[in-house]
Amino acid sequence: MHCPVRSPSALPARPRRLQRGHACLLGVLLAAGNVTAAPVDDSYLAGYAVGLLQRDFTADFSGIRVRRGVMTVPVGALSATDRATVLQALAAIPGVVAVEPVEGGGNIASSATPDDRRISRNGNSDAPVFATGALPSGHLFKPLLADPRWAHFGAAYRNYVGRELDGDNNASVSFGETLPFYRGNLGSGTAQWEVGLQAGVFSDFNLDADSSDLINSDFIASAYSSARAGHFSAFGRLYHQSSHLGDEFLLQTRLERVNLSYEGADLRLSYELPYGLRVYGGGGGVFSKEPDTIQTWSTQYGFEFRSPWRFETAALRPVLGVDIKQHEQNDWHTDVSVRAGLQLDNVMAFGRKLQFLAEYFSGYSPTGQFYRDKVEYVGIGAHYHY
Repeated sequence: MHCPVRSPSALPARPRRLQRGHACLLGVLLAAGNVTAAPVDDSYLAGYAVGLLQRDFTADFSGIRVRRGVMTVPVGALSATDRATVLQALAAIPGVVAVEPVEGGGNIASSATPDDRRISRNGNSDAPVFATGALPSGHLFKPLLADPRWAHFGAAYRNYVGRELDGDNNASVSFGETLPFYRGNLGSGTAQWEVGLQAGVFSDFNLDADSSDLINSDFIASAYSSARAGHFSAFGRLYHQSSHLGDEFLLQTRLERVNLSYEGADLRLSYELPYGLRVYGGGGGVFSKEPDTIQTWSTQYGFEFRSPWRFETAALRPVLGVDIKQHEQNDWHTDVSVRAGLQLDNVMAFGRKLQFLAEYFSGYSPTGQFYRDKVEYVGIGAHYHY
């Protein structure tokens, strides 16, 4: 990939090199995200799976269904050991994205909706098993819907309350991905692990300026590892973050620029409860800090609701996320981010589903250069999430 060198600007040499380096890195990662295997017909996958299993098991697998590479399999007649064997064997079929076990043996009732078939008596579904190997599809750790700095593709309009420096009306865009490089199974059960890269760019624009000036861009790149066992999952990473003010905004405001850059490590744990509820929590710290006055530690926790039911006529599914962060830097003040809206199950890009979400934030700004400022905003945006 060719990354052009821009003409010199008012910024010091080191930040310009960082910006070009980050742009090249993100371009490589996003290009890698476009590498996908040719799609395999769902009916072919279902027939292949039935034939494969009927050879080794006496149970009736005619109820297997496949939709966009996600295989739904009745496992009620199988022992725990046979379940793990079946799920791993099906997940290894080329073209299968994930395998979702459902209770019940034989055919899945055709009168039930897809969501009804996935939900067992206690209101929860058995955890899916994902495809393994190099560059697999899906993620073991689901994205954090309300985290303002979770790498994904999205765009939002935000109205700030009492904001003067960079205008009341802002546009926020993010470009990023979580790319699993390799996934494997842990033992003979259904537990799995994966390693990969996560990278994103988060930019804010002042819509009140004549040319919608770029205010700030945050660059985040990390190496991560995640694991899943049933409904429990974990996500840990080592990351780099730096923040850069826009040239036009800097010249217009004469704001004192902070050369914000640091490395960090964090860990998040997640558990999926019945009826689409999920809770998560964790924390981390930063090192190699610039400026070195930045305090080290932070915590993060929250909950989400991804409705197990949807409006079948329009394939719309309600979703909600509440994310809470506390930083030692800000005397452990609580920063609250809330997003809620609808997910369009039939509108997808790169295996990610389109969500329209209203949002609210109150706390210290997640925008790098303004990390010392308290802000409050409401907004609405479009996001692609797995």
